[in-house]
Amino acid sequence: MNNMMYNIPKGMDMKKKSTKSKQIDTIMSDPAFLIPEEDKTFLQSNDARGVRLQLDYLKAEVKMKEQGIEHTIVVFGSARILDEKSALKKVKKIKNKIKNSPHSKKLLQSLNRAKNIVNNSHYYAKARQFGQLVGESGKGPKDCHVTLMTGGGPGIMEAANRGALDVGAKSIGLNIELPHEQFPNPYITPELCFQFRYFAIRKLHFMHRAKALVIFPGGFGTLDELFEILTLIQTEKSPYIPIVLLGKSYWDNVINFDFLLEEGVISSEDLIPIIYVESAEEAWNKIILWHQNNHTPLY
Repeated sequence: MNNMMYNIPKGMDMKKKSTKSKQIDTIMSDPAFLIPEEDKTFLQSNDARGVRLQLDYLKAEVKMKEQGIEHTIVVFGSARILDEKSALKKVKKIKNKIKNSPHSKKLLQSLNRAKNIVNNSHYYAKARQFGQLVGESGKGPKDCHVTLMTGGGPGIMEAANRGALDVGAKSIGLNIELPHEQFPNPYITPELCFQFRYFAIRKLHFMHRAKALVIFPGGFGTLDELFEILTLIQTEKSPYIPIVLLGKSYWDNVINFDFLLEEGVISSEDLIPIIYVESAEEAWNKIILWHQNNHTPLY
């Protein structure tokens, strides 16, 4: 629609013509005249938050249905844990900097942390192996009935997606819009790589199809996801599913569940979903066995 479609009656004074034409231009150029989905200012307003929440949920939901994804195995873990080669390279880089500033407290602390990342690089390898096991399950790599899902970032998430790709299987990555630019890892299946605006909707999709959570060592984000699902199960908002913690020594240092139990702030039933393992193969076997024993087979 434009002002050429407005028929100005014959004989109308040219001054009136000009005034009406300008008024029509003013009306049509105002944001109020835009179709709602083309009005970005409106869509990004507080009043349209409900619509944005719906869209955030619906886009990923529709795409996963199109791919035939019924269940997911969700992997969480640190974005900072690297493969051994990359971790050693980082240590070497810091050592070179220390040569020029041997007394730098900051660099020495960085070196210590970098060495710890090297020590933890075996978790990257295990996450990659776990991704392979999930990818090879079912009827084979092309079967999306049960699909691996991660947060879409680097570190443990990258390793798990990478493992699925190693065997030709599809995998999902749920990225989140952050103040600083974030890129998805390159091993996610393109048509299953989503970016969310809202953490709440991203969390919903983590749990919506989940048949198990496999949680590798990690920091605040990993702990957030762990306690989120434990709380949902405790409050009967989500069904019981296995929560597999890989690396018992790490988790025992981070969380003292026995202390919480002794203090009476949780019950023994709250700890039922938690399973400790040390390897990718053990994690996958425990998940299969758990669902067999609970009569909720994955396939």
